[in-house]
Amino acid sequence: MSIQAEFQTLKQHLQTVIVGQEALLDKMLIALLTGGHVLLEGPPGLAKTTAVKTLATGVHASFQRIQFTPDLMPGDVMGSDVLDVNTGALSFVKGPIFNEIVLADEINRAPPKVQSALLEAMAEKQVTAGGQTRALPEMFLVMATQNPLEQSGTYPLPEAQLDRFMLHVVLDYPDEAEELEILRRDRAHHFGEDKDAFNAFLTPEKVIHARHSVAEQYVSESVERYMVALIAATRKLGELDSVMQGVLEVGASPRASIALLHAASAYAWLQGRDFVTPDDVITLLPDVLRHRLIVSFSGRAQKWTPDSIIQKLIELVPVPMLEQ
Repeated sequence: MSIQAEFQTLKQHLQTVIVGQEALLDKMLIALLTGGHVLLEGPPGLAKTTAVKTLATGVHASFQRIQFTPDLMPGDVMGSDVLDVNTGALSFVKGPIFNEIVLADEINRAPPKVQSALLEAMAEKQVTAGGQTRALPEMFLVMATQNPLEQSGTYPLPEAQLDRFMLHVVLDYPDEAEELEILRRDRAHHFGEDKDAFNAFLTPEKVIHARHSVAEQYVSESVERYMVALIAATRKLGELDSVMQGVLEVGASPRASIALLHAASAYAWLQGRDFVTPDDVITLLPDVLRHRLIVSFSGRAQKWTPDSIIQKLIELVPVPMLEQ
């Protein structure tokens, strides 16, 4: 079985556990294939935690869920030096961040100190504590959740940290047919009608190998220019359409272009192609951009949102023709 087929088998297994949420499953696999971190935003009860845990099990990755709370300290996440009462020496005890897949549950409940410490781990894949820097696992990946409905006791994520997330996926409630299926599966679970355990063939080593394959995807110059044009347009909206003058306070940085390239390449690979199309770029653009755009007061007064601005960008920036 090819490694692409193994990823399709993993997705099929995820679909047997998670009803609907097709976009969530695709974006989680894209994150796995690129090593990019993902911010999942949606109301409670949409199986975000279950999806991440099932993904970790499917690739035999070490997994840790961290419940972020206002009283959390950096050492609780990163680890700290502990005194050995027998020898009198300090030894470092690793925190839960030293796992291959980390679920940062309700990340916006953590105080700024914890978020700052997490920034190094996400950006550099390393942790500095006690004057020593320690590398995180090669497959290290953060999948964070936040609840958009409840703001009491939360700390908005700073722009620098938001920019470290490759994708920001917004989830919605299932439709009635999907919710009916959820009820039936839950009933089957309670009556012991679960399917046999998933026999995962993927391993962290195979995931790393797949990442190399994704990095070798062919991207034509016209598609590269299209990506750059979309991201650069966020910094000069007024030049594209005078109506949008001053709508954004801050546009996206070149890190967004890199994230778009990696995400589109992984998406194409999952579709069984070895090249990236403009459609791949358009599909991933909202998740790559929505957390990187800061709408101005004027823009909010005009009812602009990051998602509506992104749709406008797709309309304004010419789509290149595929090379023959």
